[in-house]
Amino acid sequence: MLDVDFYDARVVEGTTTSIFLDNGKVEDISVDFSRGAGVRALCGGSWGLTSVDGNFDLDKTIDSAAKLAKTMNNKTPKEKINLKSSPEPVVKNTPNVKKNPRDIPIEEKVQFLKDIDESANIEGVSNTTAIYTESIVKYEYTNSEGLDCEHELTRTGFAVSAVASGNGEYQVGRESRFDVSGFELFDENDALALGESAGQTAVDLLSAKKPKGGNMPVILNPELAGVFVHEAVGHASEADLVLEGNSVFENRIGEQIASSLVDVIDDPTLHKYGYYPFDAEGVQSSKTEIIKDGVLNSYLHSRETAAKLGGTPGNSRAQGYSEPVVRMSNTYIDNGESKFEEMLEEIGDGIYLIGSRGGQVNPGEGIFQFNAEKGYLIENGEISSLLRDVSLSGNTLEILKNVTMVGNDLEMNSGRCGKKGQLMPVSDGSPHILVSNALVGGA
Repeated sequence: MLDVDFYDARVVEGTTTSIFLDNGKVEDISVDFSRGAGVRALCGGSWGLTSVDGNFDLDKTIDSAAKLAKTMNNKTPKEKINLKSSPEPVVKNTPNVKKNPRDIPIEEKVQFLKDIDESANIEGVSNTTAIYTESIVKYEYTNSEGLDCEHELTRTGFAVSAVASGNGEYQVGRESRFDVSGFELFDENDALALGESAGQTAVDLLSAKKPKGGNMPVILNPELAGVFVHEAVGHASEADLVLEGNSVFENRIGEQIASSLVDVIDDPTLHKYGYYPFDAEGVQSSKTEIIKDGVLNSYLHSRETAAKLGGTPGNSRAQGYSEPVVRMSNTYIDNGESKFEEMLEEIGDGIYLIGSRGGQVNPGEGIFQFNAEKGYLIENGEISSLLRDVSLSGNTLEILKNVTMVGNDLEMNSGRCGKKGQLMPVSDGSPHILVSNALVGGA
């Protein structure tokens, strides 16, 4: 073994199953088994990274990473990298799988998905798609400090979408449920009702109005507020982006950046889609209060960024055998005390924005734009006309400070987050929130 400051290895082994339906017809069924390892070695200020799959010799892989790190450090010496120390993790309170997906025949899974797809195909719908995924993955972690730990996770989920078209236009409705659980997901969620909801949303949006754009008060539903907190707040709190100078939160720890009603938390210990018992560096998972009472309290850290900026590591994640990167897990705005009905009464006239169809964010400049799935006009405290093609945009810090009411009805939604070419399972959420002034895009 070459002389290096540190090395670690992640061995990942698992099976992934996916089923894809288009208009009720099975387009693809895949069952993939993979086994491989991602290895890092640190020499001075240089990391050596290697990955292997199939049959491999882990010691030789570590040796290759060590040689690479040492060669790089000799050729282009950099400032020495330090790693924040971390105790050995304790794997406890892991999610309990009640129905192992492996015990369910593939034919039964296909039929479940066909039933969901059919439920979305209501009158007025022209196209439907549905997907089912499951993964059962075992993670093993070792490093040169003597750490040796492992865990296994099962994730299951489905998504259904429906398209309605007419007069040269089309609208889409979508519903999904993904969780760190087994096939009991289908006992805990009414998948057929969700499919029908996707179809109904698509049909209803065809005849919906387009809103007038402009600055106005808005109520964000838990899904859209969750997307906002993930994209606009969560990414800006990732310490690697802070160190790159690509975060509006740089040098703001201890500063009031939001309404005192706002608490933002990232918690990988929650049994949600972004759960993990220890991260890609073998650090025990723990709850991070990013914003507390409106004050920026903490960034999300790897061992390297925690050593540079001060903080607690445990937020390093990697897809498969890829390089560990600072990532979110389950990120949300915590519950407040207000009721939704109180928000309607307070807002008077405005717009109620629901769901998300994606968008974009620049964490360095602190600006964002999100497309809502749909909206409703609020007139005199009453929900009225359905709205389509509506968006929310603005400055992250301004929106945070304009939050005047936070609901008591927190909900979490699941998805996948992309960063540096890696897609990771996450969840985000929020209660309903009232923002006194925001820029709404429309006709």
